[in-house]
Amino acid sequence: MSPPFVTSVFIRNYKSIAKCGVRLGSLNLLVGPNGAGKSNFLDSLRFVADALNTTLEFALRDRGGINSVRRKSRGHPTHFGIRLDLQLLDGRAGLYAFKVGAERDGAFVVQREECRIFPLLPAKEEFFVVEDGKVIASSVEIGSLLERDRLALVTLSGLPEFRAVYDSLRRMGFYNLNPQRIRSLQDPDPGQLLARDGRNLAALVRELGRHDGGRILEQVAEHLKAVVPGVLGVEHKTIGPKETIEFRQVVAGDENAGFLAENMSDGTLRALGILVAAFQAGMNAKRVSLVGIEEPEIALHPGATEVIAIALILAAQVVQVIVTTHSPDLLDHKEIRDEHILAVSAEKGETVIAPLDTVARDVLRDRLYRPGELLTQGQMRPDVGAAEEAARQMSLFSDSKD
Repeated sequence: MSPPFVTSVFIRNYKSIAKCGVRLGSLNLLVGPNGAGKSNFLDSLRFVADALNTTLEFALRDRGGINSVRRKSRGHPTHFGIRLDLQLLDGRAGLYAFKVGAERDGAFVVQREECRIFPLLPAKEEFFVVEDGKVIASSVEIGSLLERDRLALVTLSGLPEFRAVYDSLRRMGFYNLNPQRIRSLQDPDPGQLLARDGRNLAALVRELGRHDGGRILEQVAEHLKAVVPGVLGVEHKTIGPKETIEFRQVVAGDENAGFLAENMSDGTLRALGILVAAFQAGMNAKRVSLVGIEEPEIALHPGATEVIAIALILAAQVVQVIVTTHSPDLLDHKEIRDEHILAVSAEKGETVIAPLDTVARDVLRDRLYRPGELLTQGQMRPDVGAAEEAARQMSLFSDSKD
C-alpha cells in the first residue's frame, strides 16, 4: 500500500476529543456507535485543510465559532490543538502543529504554531516556531509580518522550505457527498481536487477522462457498473456555461442511451462520487495527499458494499484513505484486516480512539467471528490502555510545551 501521508495525529480539546494520540496507516476504518466521535476525529483533519485553503477564521466560523470547536467540559478548556506527523512525497518526515486559544466575544488567537521538516541526509532541519504572532525560532530569516489570529504557515508558504508541507496539507480531501449538488448543473472548475459535497464532480470526470487515455475513468465506470446494472460509462458534458455528467446506459430499445445527472438516483450519484474520490489520486499523487470519506455505504444497496470496499483498497495503493463506517459488509471484505480498524467509543462523554482491544483482536485472529458480526454485536471496542499510553507519549509540540 501507499506510505501514509499523516502517520500520527495528536488532538487536544477538539469537540468531543479531550486528548488522543492516533497512529494511522494507509487504510483506516473508524468504527463505533453514533455520537462516539468518529466524525469529530475526521473533522479535525479537515479543519487543518480548511484553515490553510481559506483562513483560520473561516474554518472556525464554518463550524459555529471557536466556542463550538473547543471541547465543552467542567474544566472549560479555553484552547484546542492539533498536531500532524507527516511523511512527505520526497521521503522526508515532518510535523505541523498549532494551538488556538479563545478570547472574549468569540475572538481567538494562535497561541503557538510549529512546523518542522527533517532532512534525509545530513543537512539543515527546516523549522519555525511562532507564538502569539511572533517568531520564537526559525531555520530561515522570516521578515513577513505575522498576525495573531492567522496561521503562519499560510504566510510562510511562499518560502520554498515550507511549501511542501503547506501544499500537502491543503490537498487532503474530505467527503460527505450531496447528491443534489452533484445533480445540479455545476460551475466550471479546474478539476484538481473533488469538493467535499461533490459540486465539481463533472470537472473531475473530465480530468479523469483526459488522463492516461481515460484509463482511470474506465476503471471508475467498471466499478460503477457493478453497483448500477446497465451503466456503460460516464462522460463530462458542457451545457452552456455549466458542466454536468452524462451516464451511458442500456435501456429497452436503446443499448447506449444517455441520461444527465439530473435524472439519476441518489445512490448512483453517491456511488460515482465515492469512486471518483477514491481514484482521483491516480491522476497525480501531488493532487491529493489523503482521502477521508464519511459512511460511503449510505444510500447504497448492500451488494454495492463489495464494490466500494474494493475501490477503497485499490485507492489505498496510491493515497492514504480514512473512512468512517457502520457497515458490517464493508468490514467483512476479505482484504480488510484488524490492523486497518480503529475503534471509537465515548467514555464518560469523551472520545477514545485506538486499535481494537485484545479480546476483539484475538476473536478475529482465531476466526471465531467476522468483523461485521463483532460490529453488529457492539463488541468492537478500542484498547483503552493503548489509547491512554499513546496520549501520554505524544504532545502537541516537539519540546512538549502543550
